[in-house]
Amino acid sequence: MTQFSVNGSPVSIGDHHEHLLAALRDELAILSPKDGCSPSGQCGCCTIIMDGKARVSCQTSLEKVEGTEVLTLEGVDDDERDRMATAFAAHGALQCGFCTPGIVMRTKAMIDKKGSDLTRTNAAALLGAHLCRCTGYIKILDAIEDLAAGGTPVAVQPRGVGSRGVKYEASLLSMGDRPFIDDMMPEGLLHGAVHLSEHARADIVSIDTSAALAVDGVVAVLTGADVPGELRGGLIHKDWPIFIPEGGRTSYLGDVLALVVADTRAIARAAAPLVNITYDVLPPITNPLEAIASDEDAVWELDGNILSTSTYARGDVDEAFATSAHVIRESFQTQRIDHAFVEPESTLAVPVAAGESMPVVGTSGDTPDVSDERRLKVYSGGQGIWDDRNDIAAILDIDTSRVVTELVSNGGAFGGKEDMSNQGQTALAAWLLDRPVKTTFSREESFLVHTKRHPIQMHYEAGCNLDGKLTALRVRMVGDSGPYASVGMKVLERAAGHASGPYVIDNIDVEAIAARTNNSVCGAFRGFGANQAQFAMEGVLDRLAEKAGISGWDIRNRNVISPGVTWGPGQLMDEGCLGAQACLDAVKPAYDDAVAEGKAVGLGLGLKNSGLGNGFKEIAKAVVHFCEDGTVEVRHCWTEMGQGVHTVALQVAVEELDIEPERIRVIVDSTRELGAGQTTGSRGTLMGAGSVKDACEKARADGCKVGVDYEGEYRVDWTNSLSEGLANPIIHSTFGYAAQMVIMDKESGAIENVVAAHDVGRAVNPLLCEGQVEGAVHMGLGYALHEGFPCDENGKPLNDTLRSLDIIRPKDMPPVDVILVEAAEPNSPYGIKGVGEIGLVPTAGAVAAAMHAHDGVWRNELPLINEKNRERASGWTR
Repeated sequence: MTQFSVNGSPVSIGDHHEHLLAALRDELAILSPKDGCSPSGQCGCCTIIMDGKARVSCQTSLEKVEGTEVLTLEGVDDDERDRMATAFAAHGALQCGFCTPGIVMRTKAMIDKKGSDLTRTNAAALLGAHLCRCTGYIKILDAIEDLAAGGTPVAVQPRGVGSRGVKYEASLLSMGDRPFIDDMMPEGLLHGAVHLSEHARADIVSIDTSAALAVDGVVAVLTGADVPGELRGGLIHKDWPIFIPEGGRTSYLGDVLALVVADTRAIARAAAPLVNITYDVLPPITNPLEAIASDEDAVWELDGNILSTSTYARGDVDEAFATSAHVIRESFQTQRIDHAFVEPESTLAVPVAAGESMPVVGTSGDTPDVSDERRLKVYSGGQGIWDDRNDIAAILDIDTSRVVTELVSNGGAFGGKEDMSNQGQTALAAWLLDRPVKTTFSREESFLVHTKRHPIQMHYEAGCNLDGKLTALRVRMVGDSGPYASVGMKVLERAAGHASGPYVIDNIDVEAIAARTNNSVCGAFRGFGANQAQFAMEGVLDRLAEKAGISGWDIRNRNVISPGVTWGPGQLMDEGCLGAQACLDAVKPAYDDAVAEGKAVGLGLGLKNSGLGNGFKEIAKAVVHFCEDGTVEVRHCWTEMGQGVHTVALQVAVEELDIEPERIRVIVDSTRELGAGQTTGSRGTLMGAGSVKDACEKARADGCKVGVDYEGEYRVDWTNSLSEGLANPIIHSTFGYAAQMVIMDKESGAIENVVAAHDVGRAVNPLLCEGQVEGAVHMGLGYALHEGFPCDENGKPLNDTLRSLDIIRPKDMPPVDVILVEAAEPNSPYGIKGVGEIGLVPTAGAVAAAMHAHDGVWRNELPLINEKNRERASGWTR
């Protein structure tokens, strides 16, 4: 036994725990320290204070704990807890909140030691052990500065649309009191652990589970042979296997071969490697250019290696090039990127016997009526819980009415939690064993399984006249989509559609191919193809500006879209596109000042659609329900993952119903048929606001009666697909715009500042909008300079820790001056356009231009600095 004190009370714990974090969470049920990467100690989420010093608990052995005093957030004085929670909420210093309790504990340790002498620079350096993927650290440091100075910030609840206020559940998240899925521990809980493939492409000759089953505490080992229904799921194509069975073939290293279910997580993890797989190893197909030229199929039971081809053309490109004053021909390569959301994927599935009501485990969901059929409750952090429900029901071969999925707001996603990760396997285990089962990925498993940002090779040919007006553009792209569809075809479709950026070009010819390979699966990631395309477009634009003898700002100003012009695939732009010019104008004073001061300056201008578009019929629903106790339930169909969609729903309800925000409870579960697919492309803010607004209007018209579900709807059903062949298709209903300017020291090349002007249409909550922009710039700078997730020639990822991704840490994050532009979209509720998706579209181009201004070198490959994180299997010729 190990004896020490926790929060002032003596405890004795077993010596079997791998580290202090496991002991705190698994034996003592102290859950404010979160597990984002154990035992590597690279995220800081599990930070506690031991004998007065901040320690990463997953790196602290029980031997070191013996006889010490351990403090967690649960043991901090109530007044101090309130003060810290208020500061973090008031400053907007959290988004998803998963990393926040660890950062708060570090903050306490810093202030306890230094008091008012703690400077922002000191704090940034001391936060080096902490990873926050959402905020960019700027508002975190604002909160710490305020606390160190003895400030008394006030956490103001937001009112209606346009008001500034704290995010929904901010204080609970700051203190670690709002449970994530891995914090839920119902009675009788079993734990799952996956056995993943050892080879990216191999036939499965046999699966022997006997050794794993022989381990004391193992309850079952499930394989593909145990699936009663559909073996495959997927968002667009049902091509992603839940398990690869005997007789099947693996297609990447994230393929699941077995799920070990045991009494404890430690037992399940220890037994999972004991599943013995006999492989017939095949050579993987990892070069996308070779894949699309090959007659050999990369993926089991799927024909061909071209997932999709997106094309469009207008005008006469060859004639326009022949008469252009300047022509640039360049090739660009972007890299694979991991989302690095700080909360690893986790699912809890709880079987419900016939005649029993649905359980409520640590969330605010309500209890549906009792059913005479056996059912399953699944707690999911996915980005589309209705899609999760439908695929789970198909796997189990039961009607969807027997599966209820409930959202547990997740610890970050950025597109990486759209596809099911471990929901299907966990639900199967709970259903077959009739016990609650929870599966939480390790960080290494998460890296292997979930999707990545597409690496795309792009060949650009662009021309302009003597004045710098664009004349023609030809683009050819090949993106590595990995083995399974996910939304890969839509990413390349979006890259094609956004290939010309926010500029007017009369002659254009674009083709984009999504290739199937045996590398990591690629899918949705913030920006969704527009980042890659506009890195290249901004690059050729800056080269043309140099040839034409004009500035980067001038060439953008001369070519930027305006109402009535024809853009990209042929869409006639509406009044909403005035935001592009407004963003350019907003950064102009800072641009002129920086140039006059002799700084190295780079400018990027971008656009990104909100919603799905491309002919997809989008219908979002919401329900407003007045309860007997005076609370008002607002149900919507979007995943809260830090971006603030719950807060948007709350503010719309306050706006429309004229009620106090404290009365509102926001719920997302599948007890009502509200689903609109995935929370992606800034759809949540745009369509969520529209559907909640409609529900509130119906409630007002009926007198806001207690006990009635007032259902509202918002639909976008007027867009067109590229495949329709229309001269002027409406590809997207709404676009957001952004101009970002990167300022570098001319001598050192260090980034001194970023100015980010973002047109959000209408800022529902300016505090949250600012945080979204700051976090996006942080992510964009990492994308531009350092980050990557390359695979080798065998399809094996070369990075397996958070630190190896080379994400920017607090001390290296430059200041960001956020300018919120509000050029209303005429066809959207309140003029909303969204902010999350456009966030880092212009960043990489701006950084590349600033680096060129610094040293005169044009750069074509991302990341611009860290060569080890560049693509290895793309066929790219450097």
